[in-house]
Amino acid sequence: MHYFKWMQWQVVDTGCKSAEENMRQDALLLEQAHSFSQPILHLYEWEKPSATYGYFNRPEQFLNIGAARDKGLQLARRPTGGGIIFHLWDMAFSVLMPSHRAEFSQNSLENYAFVNKAVLHAVQAFFGDKRPLSLTPEDALALEAPCAHFCMARPTKYDVLLEGKKIVGAAQRKTKAGFLHQGSIALTLPTPGYLTELFSSDRSVQKAMLLYTYPLLGSEASGSQILDAKERLKELLAIHLNEASLKYCP
Repeated sequence: MHYFKWMQWQVVDTGCKSAEENMRQDALLLEQAHSFSQPILHLYEWEKPSATYGYFNRPEQFLNIGAARDKGLQLARRPTGGGIIFHLWDMAFSVLMPSHRAEFSQNSLENYAFVNKAVLHAVQAFFGDKRPLSLTPEDALALEAPCAHFCMARPTKYDVLLEGKKIVGAAQRKTKAGFLHQGSIALTLPTPGYLTELFSSDRSVQKAMLLYTYPLLGSEASGSQILDAKERLKELLAIHLNEASLKYCP
C-alpha cells in the first residue's frame, strides 16, 4: 500500500486487486476512520472484470450468475448501499471522511453534495471547457422496476449529470467514525453484447444504462486513452477535493 501526502488530503493507492479485496480495503478504511487526521482519497484498479453491489442488494435476483461466472466476472458486496455497477467501463474511487473533520456532516445528502461538487469540478477540468455539468436535483424514476437496482440505470440525487445523463454515480455509508463515499466515473459505454448475456431475460436495465450514461471518452476508447484518462482524473480528483476542504480551514 502506498501513501502520498496532498495538503489537506491523503491519497492512498492500493493498486490492482480482486473485487473482494478492493471492497475489504474500503471497509477497513471506514472501520479505522477515527484514527485518520486527514480525509483520504482511495484509488485502486480491478485485476479482472468486476461488478459490485450495495450491502442490501442481491445480484442473483437480477443477473445471470452462470453467465457472469463464465465470463470471469468477479462479484463483490460493497460496504455502502446502492445498486449493482459494472467496473469494466469506469474509473472507481473512494473517499473516506473522518467525523472529526469540519467537512463531515450528520446529513448524508450534504456529504454527497460535498464530494460530488468536487468531482463535478474535476470532470469539468478534464473536459477543459464550460460544458453545463450539474448535480441531479432529485431521484429519477426508474424505466422499469429492475432498473432501480443498477447504479448507472437511473440518475439519483446529487449524481453528476451532463445533458440529463449520468457521468458519475456514487454510494455512501455513514457511521460515528466518518463516512465512506464510493464513486464511479463512466469512461466509455457498456458493450451491448456483454450485457445481453448477463440480462438474458430482461432488456430494460441494458436499455436504461445506455440511455442514462454519458461516458467521458465517448462510446469507444482505446486502452491507452482509458489509461491516460484515469491518470488525469486521479490527479484532478485530488486537486479539487483538496480545494473543497480548504474552504473549511480557519
